[in-house]
Amino acid sequence: MTETTDYIAQGSEIARVYKVDHREVFALRGANFWCRPGEFVALMGRSGSGKTTLLNIIGGLDHPTAGHIAVFGKDISQYSDHEATALRRRHIGFVFQSFALMPTMSAFENVELPLRMLDVGHRERVKRVNECLEVVKLIRWAKHRPQELSGGQQQRVAIARALVNRPKLILADEPTGELDSVAGRGIMTLFRAIASQEQVTIIMATHDPTVEEYVDYTYRMADGRVLNER
Repeated sequence: MTETTDYIAQGSEIARVYKVDHREVFALRGANFWCRPGEFVALMGRSGSGKTTLLNIIGGLDHPTAGHIAVFGKDISQYSDHEATALRRRHIGFVFQSFALMPTMSAFENVELPLRMLDVGHRERVKRVNECLEVVKLIRWAKHRPQELSGGQQQRVAIARALVNRPKLILADEPTGELDSVAGRGIMTLFRAIASQEQVTIIMATHDPTVEEYVDYTYRMADGRVLNER
C-alpha cells in the first residue's frame, strides 16, 4: 500500500479472521477504503457485515489478519498496544451506541476526563470543556449527570468528550442506535457541522439509511466486504 498524508485513513485489502471452535470466521474479506480530512463518511450495513470490525481496525483496537491500514499517513497494521493507545489518546475520538458516560460524573466532568488523563492544566481544561459543550449546545446542562439528560443529550456529551482533545478523526459506532428518529437526525446534523466547521474526519458505522442525507460518502458493506469502492 502506498501511504499518503492526503488521506486521514486508508485501508488496502483488509482481512480479519477469528478462530471460533477450531473454525475460521471471516469478519472482513479484503476491504478497501479511504477518506480525506474533514469528510463525514458512513460504513453502512446490517449486523455482521463487518463495519464495526473495520472501525475497530481503523482505531487501532484490533489488528488485520492480512492487508494494511494507514492512519494519518502511517501504517498502523502492526502497532504495539502501547503505540495504538498513544495514537487513540492523542488523535482519535470515539463515540459509542451506549454513550459510555460515567454515571456519577456531571456532563462537564465526563467531557473533562480525557484531558485529566493527559495531565492538561486546570485553566486549559475548563476553557476547552466549555468550548466543546458549546459546540454540542449543552453548556446549560454542564452540571447535570447522565441520568438527568435525555438520550440525545447524553450522546451529545459523548461527542463533546470525543472532541475535547482536538482529534483529527472521530470514529462513531452506531451512535444513533439507541435514539429516536428526531434525536438521531440531531446527532447526524451535529456530525455534519463538526466535519465541515472543525475539519474533523468522522467515520460512522450504521445500519440507518438516513445517514446518506448527511455524509460525503457511504461505503456499503455485506459479508465482510466493501461493495462500492470509491
